[in-house]
Amino acid sequence: MKALITGASSGIGADMARVLVSEGYEVILVARRKTRLEKLAKELGDKATYIVKDISSTFNCMELYNEVKKENIDILINNAGFGVFGEFSETNLDKELDMIDLNVKSLHVLTKLFLKDFKKKDRGYILNVASSAGFMSGPLMATYYATKNYVVSLTSAIYEELKKEDSNVSISVLCPGPVNTEFNKVARVHFSIKGMESMDVARYAVKKMFDEKLIIIPGLKMKIGVFLIRFIPRKLLLKISYKIQNGKRS
Repeated sequence: MKALITGASSGIGADMARVLVSEGYEVILVARRKTRLEKLAKELGDKATYIVKDISSTFNCMELYNEVKKENIDILINNAGFGVFGEFSETNLDKELDMIDLNVKSLHVLTKLFLKDFKKKDRGYILNVASSAGFMSGPLMATYYATKNYVVSLTSAIYEELKKEDSNVSISVLCPGPVNTEFNKVARVHFSIKGMESMDVARYAVKKMFDEKLIIIPGLKMKIGVFLIRFIPRKLLLKISYKIQNGKRS
């Protein structure tokens, strides 16, 4: 089997590539940073190839799909994404629009294109990487949280459509809490609670993807937290979320 992984140059994406190769799968790594991709591909050996591409535009997503559509991809992992921190009225609009393009539009395009192929052959796995942020609103990271809500909602709807069609195609969404990756540096935040190790999240995500689990939440504390969210009044939840986010200020 062969997997295509976006955002594969570091963090969870790179570690999921390591997990899959260790289990005998081939991987195609996609990211913008050639040096990082070269280094990772060399580490992974002959089961890894890479494509240097910025997939934040629809055109580049289409171009990527056309480059690999004959590769008989069995697994799509939409991992590329980033966050922006700050009051909504103050954050940079262009950067937010870039984030929406990558976190939402690119994931949407690649999911649709590969899903069509997977349905034709009636097999395949799609893993969309969201966040525990996908279950609530996030003052001080309003746009980022909104993009992850989109990913959770879209993936869940597609999951039910596939079930109603008795399809052998599986789709899952990964919703971790804090993870020790470069995300923190890019978003200019630090977490007030200890983050999970990226490799631990990657191992768990890959296992649960193959188990065909819809919502994948690594870590018992985060599972409990997400469960409790549904019982907290919205305005109280917003106050709690703001306090958590405010504690991330670098």
